[in-house]
Amino acid sequence: MKLLKRKKSLSLLLVFLLMAVMVLTGCADESAGNEEGVKKIGIIQIVEHPSLNTIREAIIAQLEQEGFKDGENIEIDYHSAQGDPSNLKTISQRFATGNYDLIIAIATPSAQAVVGETKEIPIIFSACTDPIGSGLVERLENPGGNVTGTSDAVSAEKIMSLAMQITPEIKTIGALYNGGETNSQAVIKELKSFASKHGLTVVEATVSNTAEVQQAALSLVSKVDAIFSPIDNTVASAMPVVADVARQAKLPVYVGADSMVKDGGLATYGINYEALGRETGKMAGQVLSGVDPGEISVLTIEDVQIYINQETAAQIGVEIPADILAEANLF
Repeated sequence: MKLLKRKKSLSLLLVFLLMAVMVLTGCADESAGNEEGVKKIGIIQIVEHPSLNTIREAIIAQLEQEGFKDGENIEIDYHSAQGDPSNLKTISQRFATGNYDLIIAIATPSAQAVVGETKEIPIIFSACTDPIGSGLVERLENPGGNVTGTSDAVSAEKIMSLAMQITPEIKTIGALYNGGETNSQAVIKELKSFASKHGLTVVEATVSNTAEVQQAALSLVSKVDAIFSPIDNTVASAMPVVADVARQAKLPVYVGADSMVKDGGLATYGINYEALGRETGKMAGQVLSGVDPGEISVLTIEDVQIYINQETAAQIGVEIPADILAEANLF
């Protein structure tokens, strides 16, 4: 009888000890989770090129300024699709199912991909030229839902007005762009409107990947007086190739981004991409602090500046008017 009592007491003691261990373990796990408090951010970028890289670096720098530092209270998981739409889908699906607290999508194709995969995770887009036309938001003011961001919309009319001041003799413009990028389609539509008003002719050469850019540029040089390319991710990735083709043909190339001027384009009337990234980072900081993305209005950068590549101008024999040079940012 005493032996049974002892066994029973030992059993009860073991049960209590096991329960205590479970409670302590649970508390330890919960405590560890609270101590971490790390928010997971996915950054998706359609391709690597200077403008988009500048945006990403500026976003991360601004997040740190807002109090969110990678490796401390946030974990940034960055992926480039390398210009491949199938990679965009794979990355987007991974982000949508991976317990991310925020997704930052750089450039229109990236944003379209992630918006198609989740209606729950907050999404901040950056450098999306036409957010409404691209199907990202229904309105710019308080867009609702889980999506907001920044637009890099540029005016084809402003760029071409600048072109007409620099090279007033042009009559035929070659439009070089990826026909599958909705951001480019919107700008080319505006280019055609400008051309119609000013008696100019537009000759189009569309591409679907960077491998096609050189041949498309070569197809234009005998037909046009100048080449125009919007903020097109495919063309921007191959801009040095376009610049080389145009340089040999002594043709000016007017572009939509400062980085494209730096890479050999002649001129643009565009935005500062570091400033765009900073504004995107501010929005991301707001969302990480608990603000509903649907309550943050889409921001279009309105501070545009002239960018001129002096080396390109000299190589193709174009003299930039003194008043434009005085106002321009020079490469």
